[in-house]
Amino acid sequence: MSLIESPIDDHVAALTAALRGPERAKSRLIEEMHDGLMDTAAAYTDAGADEEEAARLAVRDFGTIQDLVPACQHELTIAQARHTARTITLTAPFLLACWYLARGDLLWQQLAAHLTLIATVAALLAAATPAVTGTLARRLPTPRRLPQAVAWVGTTASAAMAVAALSLAVAAALATNWPLLAAAGALAAASHAVVATSVRACRRCVGLHRAQPATG
Repeated sequence: MSLIESPIDDHVAALTAALRGPERAKSRLIEEMHDGLMDTAAAYTDAGADEEEAARLAVRDFGTIQDLVPACQHELTIAQARHTARTITLTAPFLLACWYLARGDLLWQQLAAHLTLIATVAALLAAATPAVTGTLARRLPTPRRLPQAVAWVGTTASAAMAVAALSLAVAAALATNWPLLAAAGALAAASHAVVATSVRACRRCVGLHRAQPATG
């Protein structure tokens, strides 16, 4: 006999709408929540409750959306911070290549080189995030402001890449070795495009995370 899922589905749908985070992590969390609700409802059915009452009691036991969102959003915000940090870190080799290609005597080249160096430092800082939220997190609590720090680091890197790409475009128009500068500009622009999307998602998660009460 199947359980009536309407109260459970409504609860899960409301929770899904309230949360932000990486799609894979969010889908896994929502699936676990749904399975837990169904198991709890099944236990009530086995104890003699009818299906609709069992589903309602399961939803009651799990708590309201306001009860569930803080802990769930905290988990997803950490997941998004890890995802964003990995994305930033993966651009580091391209940024180093961009820095190497951008070096030169023109003011625009020097500006681009400095900006790509800033973005590279930001990428290296972001590289520590997976470790802090992974193995070390089993021994130490994850700093509450870590996702916000990742968002700021990512914003810095993304902005530096965007301005570097613009600077290199100008330099390419003025220099004789314009193919190298054009290639460097393309690398900077591509790096910015990859990082910017993840950084925006991280900032959205951080905004929701900061709006919630602190979790233990």
